Amino acid sequence: MSRRLISTGSPLEKTVGYSRAVIDGEFAFVAGTTGYDYTTMTMPADVTSQSRNCFKTIAAALKEGGFEMADIVRATYYVTDASYIDAHFAVCGEVLGDIRPAATLLVVSALAKPEMKVEIEVTAKRRSI
Repeated sequence: MSRRLISTGSPLEKTVGYSRAVIDGEFAFVAGTTGYDYTTMTMPADVTSQSRNCFKTIAAALKEGGFEMADIVRATYYVTDASYIDAHFAVCGEVLGDIRPAATLLVVSALAKPEMKVEIEVTAKRRSI
């Protein structure tokens, strides 16, 4: 299986030189994903909605690459304020509670734009059936 690039269609991907996801064999590597709603190109103000949007974008990228959310084996979360952790983790539990990937959370001073409160990146490995 060859390497395949997955795009959300954002012009930033070409400008910056990255892909939403890279599929390489049995692995999918999903880039850091922020909480934009790509349908409206808006960023919600609250971390709960941003976290849900992150997972929605991740799920779409994985699906396009032939993967499922259940294939996620690793997740890294970045939040810009420790006060966001509980709300973010509640969404993680909703989405990944049965999957339970290895995960790390980091509290960072900022993301690329001030309205960004959370960023999520994941790695998935296609499950053997």
